[in-house]
Amino acid sequence: MTEPRPSVPAFAAVPVVSVAAVVGVVLTVLSGRYGYHRDELYFLVAGQKLAWGYVDQPPLTPFLARVSSSLFGNTPMGLRVVSTVACAVTIVVVALIAREFGSGRRGQVLAAVCAAVSGFVLGVGHLVSTATYDLLAWMLICLFAVKLLRTEDARWWLALGLTAGIALENKYLVVLPVGALLVALLIVGPRSVLRSWWLLAGVAVAGLVALPNVLWQFQHDWPQLTVAGGISEDDGTENRITFIPLQLLQLSPFLIPVWVVGFRRLWQIPWARSVALAYPLLCVVVLAVGGKSYYALPLLLVLVAAGAERVASWSRGVVAVGLALTAVTSAIFTLPVLPASAVDLVIPVNQEQGEQIGWPSMATAVKAEWDRIPADQRSTATIFTGNYGEAGALRRYGPPLGLPTAYSGHMSFADWERPADTQTGPVLLVELERSPAYEAHFRDCSEVGTIDNIVSNDEDGTALVLCAGPAEPWSTLWPKLRRYY
Repeated sequence: MTEPRPSVPAFAAVPVVSVAAVVGVVLTVLSGRYGYHRDELYFLVAGQKLAWGYVDQPPLTPFLARVSSSLFGNTPMGLRVVSTVACAVTIVVVALIAREFGSGRRGQVLAAVCAAVSGFVLGVGHLVSTATYDLLAWMLICLFAVKLLRTEDARWWLALGLTAGIALENKYLVVLPVGALLVALLIVGPRSVLRSWWLLAGVAVAGLVALPNVLWQFQHDWPQLTVAGGISEDDGTENRITFIPLQLLQLSPFLIPVWVVGFRRLWQIPWARSVALAYPLLCVVVLAVGGKSYYALPLLLVLVAAGAERVASWSRGVVAVGLALTAVTSAIFTLPVLPASAVDLVIPVNQEQGEQIGWPSMATAVKAEWDRIPADQRSTATIFTGNYGEAGALRRYGPPLGLPTAYSGHMSFADWERPADTQTGPVLLVELERSPAYEAHFRDCSEVGTIDNIVSNDEDGTALVLCAGPAEPWSTLWPKLRRYY
């Protein structure tokens, strides 16, 4: 006879939504304090060139970037409105997951507060990134999975499949938590939820929703696999070395007791044991493939949700101090609360802070070197950048300065446009680091300037190199300049 599943307490809607709303207000107030992140500049261009796929990602994030910037303005604040809403919804979903584990009002509110002050949630909520919407999708998938396990109502497979399909239109990483949960179910059960036609229906729904992007990737020879391979090859060793420390730091070291309690609590509940096991299984997979540490962080939030009920019974003073320390450290390292000139203090821990600073001044520096080109040669001259951040910044800030379209061979910029073969004049290169092999594609190159940023981010010290022209017609040269990572 099947063991009856417990009912859930009432949802603490008012306090939980209030926590999410406060975070939304904070993110909105701070959203325009620095500037665009390099990825956001890329998404702005991608959103103007909508397709069912791109070299390095599916279409959802560029689409949402276009929606947000169109509705609320092409500014950092306007671009980030939808991201802020997604962050607030994520906090509510974490509280709903806590409720599924039997948490009452105090446990649900504590789960929401823990999510709201965690570094990872604030960091991805502040910016527009694929991780922003991926986190929300993962939380929804986990919510539906927990509902499935608690109620044994197999119809939840449909909701899980639909969410997974939408998530696949944003990032393929969603296969990791789903795979980890399925393997955990096979190991510790309850396996009965796998014996249902609803599971096949959920898989079919996920496949149908994800199909347009899969077809795009197939038609373009699976470029996203090339990008993923480059990430693993270039960063895999470093990712493995830093994986455990970053698991502890990126959510917040002060939340470690909460998710440890959550793991132990779930392991004591037979129907929820697979949810606990899914996290270490996912960590093993991420380590094996050399993935980034944040790939496994969403499942830590599930453990936080599970631990909140018991932690809520601890000393209120201890809990309050822990949450305050979490909020302060998370804000310093993930939100634009420091003066821009002081961001070097946090870049070693979170380099994404520095990537929001200096893009307008970079465009101004490029303008100064562009003006070195004789006026009668500028109609056939070209600006060529080394990465999508530089190209995106010059597309955003260049036109008011009178700069022409900037090109790049990086990621999907290589597919969108290339210079015409009639552009045989000077080429102004924007290079993170000078490379003789790279410059060999152009004639008579010499450094004419550098980017001097106020923080030590990737673009600080970037070389501006002026060449007499391309060594070959751009159509011949273009495949040689393409870079996937």
